[in-house]
Amino acid sequence: MTTSAQSGIHHVTLITRNVQANVDFYAGFLGLRLVKQTGGYEDSLQLHLFYGDRLGSPGTVVTFFVWQDGAPGRVGTGQVSEIAFAVPQDSIGEWMTRALTAGVPMERPSREFGEPVLRLKDPDGFIVKLVGSDQPAPAPWGDETTAIRRIRAVTLLTDSGDETAAFISRFGYRPLATDGSIMRLMSDTDVVDVRDVTGYVPGIPGTGTADHIAFRAADEDAVRQVEASLASLNSSPTNFHDRKYFSSLYVREPGGTLIELATDGPGFTVDEDADHLGETLLVPPYETGRAADIKVMLPQFGRPGEPRPPRRDLPFVHRFYTPDEPNDDTIIVLHGSGGNEADLMPFAHRVSPHASILGVRGRATEEGSARWFRRFTLNSFDQNDIHSEAEAFNAFIQGAVSGYRLDPERITFIGLSNGANFAAAVMALYPDLIRRAILLRAIPVLDSLPDVDLSGAQVLLLDGIDDPFARNAPALANWLRERGAALEQHQLEGGHSLTEADTAAAKAWHQQYSPPSPFAVR
Repeated sequence: MTTSAQSGIHHVTLITRNVQANVDFYAGFLGLRLVKQTGGYEDSLQLHLFYGDRLGSPGTVVTFFVWQDGAPGRVGTGQVSEIAFAVPQDSIGEWMTRALTAGVPMERPSREFGEPVLRLKDPDGFIVKLVGSDQPAPAPWGDETTAIRRIRAVTLLTDSGDETAAFISRFGYRPLATDGSIMRLMSDTDVVDVRDVTGYVPGIPGTGTADHIAFRAADEDAVRQVEASLASLNSSPTNFHDRKYFSSLYVREPGGTLIELATDGPGFTVDEDADHLGETLLVPPYETGRAADIKVMLPQFGRPGEPRPPRRDLPFVHRFYTPDEPNDDTIIVLHGSGGNEADLMPFAHRVSPHASILGVRGRATEEGSARWFRRFTLNSFDQNDIHSEAEAFNAFIQGAVSGYRLDPERITFIGLSNGANFAAAVMALYPDLIRRAILLRAIPVLDSLPDVDLSGAQVLLLDGIDDPFARNAPALANWLRERGAALEQHQLEGGHSLTEADTAAAKAWHQQYSPPSPFAVR
């Protein structure tokens, strides 16, 4: 059974932990066109990048879920382990020279199934092969003497070689050749290498691994036919999705690799002109109402030839957001328990739309969730951990001020819950570090609040009337006043969660206490 008159690979989706390095490699070094950037359709807070030929034609596309600063995975059984692109046969030497010049890791050229192959590694360590194969490009992009034409092959790792090969044959593939443990299957346009690695470790999802491979189908009817066929075979569960640029079906083959069947249309020009593909960050249709917040939370990057967003190697995972028209203000945000560096960015953006935002991720973890320090119980906290993390945070802020060229007089800290508690502790331990702060649902967490001088510090405390932790908030407020801080405190309707009243109060306070900028924008 084949899916339709179409056959071959539609796209391959991988996972990256560094969006800028990814763009530099795939659009810069390899020369693919970035044809689309969206919030993910499964998770709109996950940036999804699509690269391909001029139009992002089926058979040319490699896509990436951006898990910025995410944990590395492990390549193993049940995964795509390599992707190969077709380039002109006589261009392999030129690509070698480029790789040497750019410092791209590579192996010496070899031959696989009679074809010349240059094996490289992308910034996440995933294997990318350039194969000398004079195949036509559906919609050419770049220098025709060296440019990537299309996807030539993928390699699947499996511990069920025969079963995996039989399953892949359903998508228009037929046996071509065998080399050791590798069975090569051929479609009309490309090949799939099924590598039997029985006894090898199973793959673990994460950055530097592949999420899935997609095969082509002519239209939705063809996808529905395959869905019915797989259901009659009692295959793994199937899921049908409308991805706007194509409709698709997901299923797992017997070896565990996630397979997608995707329609050729409507394609990437459905919401952008062909001459401007990939220039605008788009969000899924169901997220239109949150589009502004999502765009603030997703990591920024520069295209080849454009300025790079600032990125510094500092002791806390962080994300820097620059608005379209920045002024001299910076807001540093500290998330609550279980959050991440992007959680409070929309809140900060509403408080000050022209401020740059530095989102920071706490380094302590509890049942897999990020926190700023360890706790023993709901009301008992690891004092040594608070002190050591505060020391590291002090170093981080000093490095951020220098590395990102921030004006210390124009920095406001915003913390929520655990992040606000930590910010208050930092003020106690390093009283000269945080001089302007908005603390949301904060309580004291140090066993003993020190007698420090906070004269000149400006603090806004926002508490929820029905917040179960609010009974401990007065102790923090009293300490701040007694230490000389200029304190403004409000009790707002609601509990521990933020409301629109928090935004309004924080915005009004920030406008009052933030010094006027000498420039409207910088």
